[in-house]
Amino acid sequence: MRLPQEIIRAKRDGNALAPGEIAAFVAGVTDGRVSEGQIAALAMAVFFQGMAPEETVALTLAMRDSGDVLDWSGFDRPILDKHSTGGIGDNVSLMLAPIVAACGGAVPMISGRGLGHTGGTLDKLEAIPGYRVAPDIAAFRRVIAEVGCAIIGPTGRLAPADGRFYAVRDVTATVESIPLITASILSKKLASGLDGLVLDVKTGSGAFMAKRGDAEALARSMVEVAKGAGLPAVALLTDMDEALASAAGNAVEVANAIRFLRGDQRDLRLLDVTLALAADMLVQGALADDPASGRAMAESVLRDGSAAETFGRMVASLGGPRDMIERWEGHLPKAGITLPAVPASAGFVRTVDARRLGLAVLSLGGGRTRPEDAVDSAVGLTGLKAIGDRVEPGEPLCLVHARTADDARAAAAAVAAAYTIGDAPPMPRTTILSRIA
Repeated sequence: MRLPQEIIRAKRDGNALAPGEIAAFVAGVTDGRVSEGQIAALAMAVFFQGMAPEETVALTLAMRDSGDVLDWSGFDRPILDKHSTGGIGDNVSLMLAPIVAACGGAVPMISGRGLGHTGGTLDKLEAIPGYRVAPDIAAFRRVIAEVGCAIIGPTGRLAPADGRFYAVRDVTATVESIPLITASILSKKLASGLDGLVLDVKTGSGAFMAKRGDAEALARSMVEVAKGAGLPAVALLTDMDEALASAAGNAVEVANAIRFLRGDQRDLRLLDVTLALAADMLVQGALADDPASGRAMAESVLRDGSAAETFGRMVASLGGPRDMIERWEGHLPKAGITLPAVPASAGFVRTVDARRLGLAVLSLGGGRTRPEDAVDSAVGLTGLKAIGDRVEPGEPLCLVHARTADDARAAAAAVAAAYTIGDAPPMPRTTILSRIA
C-alpha cells in the first residue's frame, strides 16, 4: 500500500485513487498515523482535482466504517432520515420527524449546530428546558422504539474520521468541495443505519450553495453516491431566497414549529417543503405507494393531532417538559425587548436577502461564528414578511426580539436593508425547484 504522501501525490496529479488506498488513508486519519498537514494536502488536492463517483463512494464508506454503525435489526419500522444543507428559518426537522414517526416510520435524526449565518437544529432544541441533545446510545434507541423519533447531536463514535477531516477542511478553505461535502454528509447518515434518506438541498441568498447550478451538482452527487453505497436517496432542490418560516432564531423557531404542529399557524412555504420531504420519506420506507399518497398521510397526522402528540412525547422522553405542546409559551425563553423593523416605504416585498436576515440573528447573539461561541436562545425575528406580501405604511417587516435596545435597533436596520420594496408585486415563486431521484 502506498504511503500517505504518495496517495496525496497521485490525487494532486489528477489520478484516480483505488478504494484500498482511500480506506488506508482514512484508517490513518482515524488512528492518528496521518497528520493534519497530510489531511489538508489531500483535501486541497481533491478540491482542485475532484473525485470520480467511485472514489467518493469509497471515501464515504471508509469514513462510515471508521466508527460504529448503528444496527436497528429487530425494529419493525423502516429507519428513515432527512438532511438539509441549511438556511434561514429552516425548522423543518422539528415537524418532519414526528410527522413521519406518526405515519409508522422510525426517525433517528442526528443533527448539527449552526455556524455562521445558518441556524442549527440542536441550537433550537436546546431552547427547550431539560431537553438532552446528547443521550447515550441505549437511551437513543429506547426513545426511537417507544416514540418513533428522536433528534439528537452527533456522537464521536459515528464516523469519527469525518470529524477530524472536517475540522481541517474548515481552516484550510476546502469546505466547498462537492466530493468532500458528499462524503461528510453521507458517511454519518450511513453510520446511522438508515433504510432511506431524503435530502433537502437549498439554493438562494440564504443557502450554503447560493448558485442553483452548484446546488444541483451537490444534490446529484449525494443521490448518486448514496446509491453507490447502498442507501436509497432522493433530493429536493428548494428555494432559500427568503426565510423558510416566518421566524428566525432558536426559541422563536421552536414556537413556530409547535404552532405548526398544533395547527395554529402554518407558513405556506414551510408547509410545502415539510410535506414534500415527508411524502418522499414515506415512499422510501414503503409506507406510501407514491408521493401523493405520502403527502395525504402526512396531512392526516397533522390534522388528527398525532404528529403534535409524537413531538410532545419525544421532548418528554429526552428530558423536556411533559406539557410542551400545551404550555410551550411558559417554557421557552423570551428576550426582554421587542422592536418592529419598519421599511422605508410602503409597497410589495420584491426580494429578500436571506443571508442578511441570518446575520441579523447572529448579531443579536442567536448564532455563532466559532464552534465554542455561546448562543442566546431567546433572541430572533418573528412575523417575517414574505416575498409578494403587501406592506402598508408603518407596517413592520418583522419583530426583533433582543436583549438590549441598541441590539434591537441595529438588527431592525439590518432587516430593513435586507428587503426590497416595490410598487408592483413580483412574479409568483416556486418553493420546490426540482426533484432528483
